[in-house]
Amino acid sequence: MTRHLYLGLGIASFVLAMIGIVLPIMPTVPFLLVSAFCFARSNPAWEQALLDHPRYGPPLRQWRERRAISRKAKISAVLAMSAGVGFTWLTVGWPWVLISVAVLVIAGGWIWTRAE
Repeated sequence: MTRHLYLGLGIASFVLAMIGIVLPIMPTVPFLLVSAFCFARSNPAWEQALLDHPRYGPPLRQWRERRAISRKAKISAVLAMSAGVGFTWLTVGWPWVLISVAVLVIAGGWIWTRAE
């Protein structure tokens, strides 16, 4: 039963990661990290496929081995969140933009302080 729950969560987070590839506001690698975690407990072959992926495997392995995020990934994440703040300001305005600002400050600050 637990294995099926991990598999379902892994698939759901993988789908969210794929959506994050095309939507600049939504992250990709965090969802892939959740997928790898869940697949390690439900389907190790799928976990290995994620870790072996030419584009997404290296950041997953860096996080797993050293809890590190590359400088390029940090800059991309903070810029994407900043674009989200601008998009929120233009579309829904005040006070809703404060949610995006809070995400930028909290998540962006956390990302920026990780090892490289």
